[in-house]
Amino acid sequence: MNVHSIDRKRVTQTISHVNLHYPRAQDGEAAAVLLETAGLIRTQEMQLQQGGTFYRFTTNAHALNQPDNIVYLSPLPQAAADLFAAARQGLGIGTAKEHPAVAAYATAHAADPEFDFHVGFLLDSLDYLEERFLALQALEANDPRFAGRLKFLVNRALPGDAEIDARLDASPVYRGIARTTYGRNGVQAFCETDLLVDGPLGGGLVLEFDYIFPGHDDHIMAVSDGAR
Repeated sequence: MNVHSIDRKRVTQTISHVNLHYPRAQDGEAAAVLLETAGLIRTQEMQLQQGGTFYRFTTNAHALNQPDNIVYLSPLPQAAADLFAAARQGLGIGTAKEHPAVAAYATAHAADPEFDFHVGFLLDSLDYLEERFLALQALEANDPRFAGRLKFLVNRALPGDAEIDARLDASPVYRGIARTTYGRNGVQAFCETDLLVDGPLGGGLVLEFDYIFPGHDDHIMAVSDGAR
């Protein structure tokens, strides 16, 4: 078949799924609760012979069995865990002989939650984003399973639109925040957790929540005009 004969505009291509891992078998249910609190819908779970639980989530509340918008969650494979451990040992992480690249990486990651691999979710309701983000903060504050395992950071929209500025000044999540997004007319909220692992050293994963204010062609997810 000549693939060039197919009109690309007639083909729909979406992201079917993302596969996430939790570090230890005993972390499975907490990691699942974390994703549920973030707004995902748990649709299936199965016990695995090697230990731990396999979970299926969807972001689509309107079609639970739709074959896209899926997040799979399962234990970190042992071979991957062993590789991460060997890399951390080789870099001397936590020792007096720690490789200087480790500190540089940690500094960059702390300054920008989008620096490394992360998973972003777009919501069409700022009220719902705020509700879910506050619920995540409540988990960290009130549930021992999450104490010290969630970190939070938010970016409000660049100032200049009076209606957007007023809405964010009244927000329980964004009021008083100085950090801003790179683009306009949208907000971001980040939750970093070691209940989900990835990246070059098997460290924590960042979940990102985005909202775009309607009626704006120029927004944080739009094609950049090069001036940002």
